[in-house]
Amino acid sequence: MITPLGLGDALLNSASDAVIATDHEGRIIFWNPGAERIFGFTAGQATGQSLDLIIPENLRARHWAGYRHTMETGTSRYGQGDLLSVPGLTKDGRHLSVEFTIVLLRNDQQEVTGTVAVLRDVTKRFEEVRELKRRLAQAGASS
Repeated sequence: MITPLGLGDALLNSASDAVIATDHEGRIIFWNPGAERIFGFTAGQATGQSLDLIIPENLRARHWAGYRHTMETGTSRYGQGDLLSVPGLTKDGRHLSVEFTIVLLRNDQQEVTGTVAVLRDVTKRFEEVRELKRRLAQAGASS
C-alpha cells in the first residue's frame, strides 16, 4: 500500500509536469524533474533564482505586479483550479506555451508565504490550433 507521503513524493518527483514552488519574494525554492525537462534548467541552476528565469522579458513587469499584489493581499484574480495559459522561456531562449494551476502557500497565521505551480508544456497543441485557425481563415478568404 502506498502511503500519502510516498504518493506526495511520487507526484512531486514525477518527470511529466513541472512543479515549481516559490517563496514570498518570487525566488524558486522547489524545482522538480518535470521542470528540468520542460525548461532545461537543473534544480541546482533554478533553485534560489528569480522566476524571471522562465518569464519572457516583455511579461515580467505585469507578472511581478500581480505577484506582489497576491503576496500582500493573500488574494489572486485566479480562483483555485483555474487553468492559466502563458508563454514561458527555456534555458536556450526558446519560447513555449505553458498551462498551469497555482496554489498559495500560507503559514500558521494564514499569511501568504509563496506559491506552488503545476505546469504543463502545451506548445505543440497551441501551434496546432494556431495552424488550424490559419487554414480556416485561408479557406474562408478563398470562398
